[in-house]
Amino acid sequence: MMIRKKPKKIYLNRSRGGNIVISIFLAAMGVFMALPLVYAVSNSIKPLSELWIYPPKFFVENPTLSNYRDLLSLMGDSWVPFSRYVSNTLTISVVGTAGHILISSLCAYALAKHDFPGRNIMFQVIVLSLMFSAVVITVPSYLIMSKLGLIDTHWSIILPAFCSSLGLYLMKQFMETSIPDALIESAHIDGANEFTIFWRIVMPLVKPAWLTLIIFSFQGLWGQGGTTYIQTESLKTLNYALSQIMAGGIARQGAAAAASVIMMIVPVLVFVITQSNVLETVATSGMKD
Repeated sequence: MMIRKKPKKIYLNRSRGGNIVISIFLAAMGVFMALPLVYAVSNSIKPLSELWIYPPKFFVENPTLSNYRDLLSLMGDSWVPFSRYVSNTLTISVVGTAGHILISSLCAYALAKHDFPGRNIMFQVIVLSLMFSAVVITVPSYLIMSKLGLIDTHWSIILPAFCSSLGLYLMKQFMETSIPDALIESAHIDGANEFTIFWRIVMPLVKPAWLTLIIFSFQGLWGQGGTTYIQTESLKTLNYALSQIMAGGIARQGAAAAASVIMMIVPVLVFVITQSNVLETVATSGMKD
């Protein structure tokens, strides 16, 4: 009688050498992708003599904070306080991002989990709208804002952000793939209404999607100049104010370098904060019907 041997379990795992190679590769790629940010920070603390040296040097040799002092001095001489520009930009970015996420999520929930006449045609129109550049719709957007009486107000920038089709497309696709219909049906059987299902079941499950959407929406709104729709100086954004400094010629290039770093700080912080949540939720979420 032959005795069968139990097959040995095979554990799929990388060797220690493989882990070291992959770690070195990822570290090298991380350093490479961080180079533009490091270069911008390095330029912001260079004196003018190093900013215009040829060939240019990547790292600063004689660091100084004079560029930031010059920037504060230039902004202090403006008749509109620097804090007003920052407040305007934060208002547009926060309100526009929050409204974009809420409206796109509500519309995506209807398209993804409800069957109604014209749903497919409507979604095809949304996909088609992704092909058009923002420059193409500048004139129609201006005419619409003018008819609504919203020219020279922050709403002329915020309202178009609410209607961005990218967020709707992203949320709709994510809801279709990550939320089973059986979960929605069981919630209906338990007596939950549509808003309760949306807010307490759907939104937590699509957290990776709306966290990713926060990154795209906030970064786009933070860099808005708004000069097409806003003429009043006290309503203009930080990007506009800093662009005026950058256009001041050779003598202001140090302040312009400092201004570019300031413009990058908030979007980078938003990305760093939300990135960890996106990675965590993508790794742990996912349901199959």
